[in-house]
Amino acid sequence: MDNVLEFRQSQSKKIQLHTIIAVSIFHILAVVALFFFSWQNVLAAAITWWISGSLGIGLGYHRLLTHRGFKTPKWMEYFLTVCGTLALQGGPLSWVTTHRIHHAFTETDKDPHSPRHGTYWAHIGWIFKGGAQTHPMSTHERYSPNLSKDKVQLFLNDWYWLSNVFVGLVLLAIGGWTMVLWGVAFRTVWGWHSTWLVNSATHLWGTKRFETRDDSRNNPLIALLTWGEGWHNNHHAYPRSARHGLKWYEFDVNWIQISLLEKLGLAKDVYAIDLNETKHSAKTLKKAA
Repeated sequence: MDNVLEFRQSQSKKIQLHTIIAVSIFHILAVVALFFFSWQNVLAAAITWWISGSLGIGLGYHRLLTHRGFKTPKWMEYFLTVCGTLALQGGPLSWVTTHRIHHAFTETDKDPHSPRHGTYWAHIGWIFKGGAQTHPMSTHERYSPNLSKDKVQLFLNDWYWLSNVFVGLVLLAIGGWTMVLWGVAFRTVWGWHSTWLVNSATHLWGTKRFETRDDSRNNPLIALLTWGEGWHNNHHAYPRSARHGLKWYEFDVNWIQISLLEKLGLAKDVYAIDLNETKHSAKTLKKAA
């Protein structure tokens, strides 16, 4: 039996109590933050959301580390990874392994968060129960061999929460504890649900340009919330492509930033699909995600 499925079955009934407690506390603090509104606090949340959600998750964890849609110098790779740890979605090794498994087994029993197992499960339930986020090292070595041998990435994977401690102290010094509520708690919860909507909503609602063997959809609202990650059908058709928005009206902030890094000499070997150049037809493509 495949070690991924075997591990998930062995952990399928395990309640991740520490995750439930941590997520609950952050949601409570996010609600408390709403009672201390100020534009300064909102600005702090917006900036840290961009750093964690766009530079970190979109560019770093997803398009660079998971799919290798472009290359950067090592220091830039580590910087984007640190930005990703701010999102509190796990360390880079755990995130990349989970996402690669999702692409390898989309909409099957091995998929960590398919809506075919329920919308609640796809959105948040999968982190509360089972072992979809806690892979054994053998699984990491199989699906993320590049990261599992990188000592810096391993360190960041084990200590990913430290970046928020540092940011929290900076925000405390700048704007007090209410800024910490907005720039850490509220921003984290907002980022969580934005990312989770990619797992749930973009496999349920939207349009399909490509006839992939999964339920992925392009959803402009989710794309807006995730800096371009909501063009999910495009992404599942061409997973390696660093460009997800393939039409002029498919606004993709993450792609714009990758293009800027390329112009600055900080990104190279950028792989990006251009619908005007590709020979694949949107109606005949039968590509596995």
